[in-house]
Amino acid sequence: MSDRLGVTPAQTVGPYLSIGLHWPDGPYVVPEGTPGAFWIRGRIVDGTGEPVVDALVESWQADPDGRFDHPDDPRGARPPRLAGFRGFGRSETDDQGRYRLLTVRPGPLPDPDGGTEAPHLTLSVLGRGLLHRLVTRLYFPDEPAANAVDPVLSGVEADRRDTLLASAAPDGFRFDIHLQGDRETVFFAV
Repeated sequence: MSDRLGVTPAQTVGPYLSIGLHWPDGPYVVPEGTPGAFWIRGRIVDGTGEPVVDALVESWQADPDGRFDHPDDPRGARPPRLAGFRGFGRSETDDQGRYRLLTVRPGPLPDPDGGTEAPHLTLSVLGRGLLHRLVTRLYFPDEPAANAVDPVLSGVEADRRDTLLASAAPDGFRFDIHLQGDRETVFFAV
């Protein structure tokens, strides 16, 4: 057959999160009891404000020194000095659309143009009906000076930047993710 077939769409995650995407360390970027550890908790909601009960949030972040144990770190991969730091967490949403991640604050990062990126977490959202993961960032509200000069956050329309800021909570921070609607979280094409 010489006719070329067209490209087929990507596979959605479907209702099988717990079968294929289980992560043994779950939401623990650091082990419980790690000094300075805190929870990031939030909800994922759709455009009508309804909870998304079959989604997954993945986090990727630098260690407290602003380093990655990864060959793509331009300063060279280096194992973290913080015992048990994984740099990655994964949390499924519950029946109310809630997720949670136990982590520590990442350090600032150098950007490719010689500036500095504010401490942040990169979050990916996967779920039924999403053909590709959605990628966003979580910035900390108590870092106003660093946030003001962050090149990524500065590139977001001023009236939408607050969708990337977590809010303080008793045991850490809260960060709700709105997939659509008036409060839609800013997502990045990566």
